Amino acid sequence: MIWMGIESSCDETACAILQDDFPRPRILANELYSQIREHEIYGGVVPEIAARAHLEKIAVIVRSALQKANKTPKEIQAIAYTRGPGLMGPLLVGANFARGLARDLEIPAYGINHLEGHIAAAWLFAETLEAPFLTLTVSGGHTELVVENPGFRYELLGRTRDDAAGEAFDKCGKLLGLGYPAGPLIGKLGKTGNRKFHHFPRALKNRDNGDFSFSGLKTSVLRYVESNTPEFIRENIHDICASLEDAIVDTLVHKVIWALKKTGLRNLVVGGGVSANARLRERLSHYCEPRGIGLHFPSPPLSTDNGAMIAAAAIRRAREQALLQNSEIKPWMPLAD
Repeated sequence: MIWMGIESSCDETACAILQDDFPRPRILANELYSQIREHEIYGGVVPEIAARAHLEKIAVIVRSALQKANKTPKEIQAIAYTRGPGLMGPLLVGANFARGLARDLEIPAYGINHLEGHIAAAWLFAETLEAPFLTLTVSGGHTELVVENPGFRYELLGRTRDDAAGEAFDKCGKLLGLGYPAGPLIGKLGKTGNRKFHHFPRALKNRDNGDFSFSGLKTSVLRYVESNTPEFIRENIHDICASLEDAIVDTLVHKVIWALKKTGLRNLVVGGGVSANARLRERLSHYCEPRGIGLHFPSPPLSTDNGAMIAAAAIRRAREQALLQNSEIKPWMPLAD
């Protein structure tokens, strides 16, 4: 079966074509347009600009994906698109395009939760992975620990109380005078820095829960920048980035270890843009591998938002015969009220 996946939750316009082979789907094409240039002047994503960019690029990206996969629209048998969470304008662009195309082709269209897509991105590379398992979703908008149980039943263990980890990377990087997005650059600069140069705070680290908080870290970086000269920041940027990166990664790893011990689960799935961070991968591998805990990451290019993860999430559900008759999968709400 040939699937198309469309992702438009924030500032990437993405379309992928997947063939549902066993044991894992095969990616035939995975095209993406990133809006970094549109937003870097503002130091963050502007929703109205993002929506207009999606309108301009979505048809182009879909045609490019079909061409790269050597497929015609009539060969597509189902379409998956991001239903939420995300920015309303960009989500509407992707959803309306996907539904309209599906209607013209007389094929089903399935709304997929964005966070479930990040889990599915790691599933694409896992040799064996069966629920239950622990997931860490860590991106610019989300940071949370969730247990996936059989039947796509989710149990929330903890989430950020304020900023997400990716947001902390970007906002702290902006305070340090780095460009947008700052997360990858902080990781690059920090590789050659002294991680003990300065101790930035690790909020909630010693609390017996799975919650995160990064707003205090942002404030700490602001105070640090204000108490030092611009010349000092520039001269020691590698050491500062290394110390900052370690504060964020240390918080994430500590909470993951707490969750693994609490649940006794033997598999960990990590998804979201921050999952591409080399320091995070190194620290989690150092903990999991000696203990025989399966650690599953997507490839770095599939860590950020992309269409392949959305199609993969739909395929996971299709294999479990969980697609609803009305062609809609309800948004993932892991916390039961």
